[in-house]
Amino acid sequence: MAPLPPAPSRSAKTREDAMTPLLVLAGVLGLAVGSFLNVVVHRVPRGESLLRPASHCPACDRPVRPWENVPVLSWLALRGRCAGCKVRISVRYPLVEAATAALFVAITLRFGVSPELPAYLYLGAVSLALALIDLDVRRLPNAIVLPSYVVGAALLALPAVLGPDWHAAGRALLAMAVLFALFLGIASLYRGGMGLGDVKLAGVLGLYLGWLGWSSVVVGAFSGFLLGGIVGAALMAARRASRKTPIPFGPFMLAGALLAVFLADPIASWYTTTFLTPA
Repeated sequence: MAPLPPAPSRSAKTREDAMTPLLVLAGVLGLAVGSFLNVVVHRVPRGESLLRPASHCPACDRPVRPWENVPVLSWLALRGRCAGCKVRISVRYPLVEAATAALFVAITLRFGVSPELPAYLYLGAVSLALALIDLDVRRLPNAIVLPSYVVGAALLALPAVLGPDWHAAGRALLAMAVLFALFLGIASLYRGGMGLGDVKLAGVLGLYLGWLGWSSVVVGAFSGFLLGGIVGAALMAARRASRKTPIPFGPFMLAGALLAVFLADPIASWYTTTFLTPA
């Protein structure tokens, strides 16, 4: 008979118990933020205010009542239709809310109770908003990208001071400059293949990935190009795109960055072991 696995230690059990309410809070916060992101994605590209007018049906302009604006649940209760004109409400609304909640829970699991957590929750929210906007209008609005430099630096200053970890802060700033310069060079060489919005976004992602380490910077940048290449090749193979078809690159950059946030160390370790370690 195989021996029973050892029981979890009391300290491990205590940590798990402490994380449970935090994860629930992260999920609820993610639902609320996801609801707000739907407003951001719809209004920012149009240059509209995020505050006024209040949420309303785009078809009949009927104001959305508070009980009709509960993330995910209201869409289900209304069966995906406006309570007034009965026009269909896109399923993307609850999907964005659920995706934001899932991402917030995953980021909380990754960072736990740490000074870095608010910074990477912000990164997750901004990543979803920018990816959707780029897919919709093939543009990365300055109204979101440029403030993210200031917000990102301010949020990462918290762990830099509390750590203190000025080495990570310096690395983050250097990585920001490196990725900005790299993407600017690529955009200059291949005009039309990459926009200035991608260049500005690269600096923001460099700031966040640089804080985590150079392996995160490399994995994040490479993964963005790899994902973009794979999807582009698949679209051409399916005859849904040609070499001249403009494909927004921002979503791939953001997906690669989030992949690096969660998996940079295992990926870098696998690559080193597989390709760089002598047999």
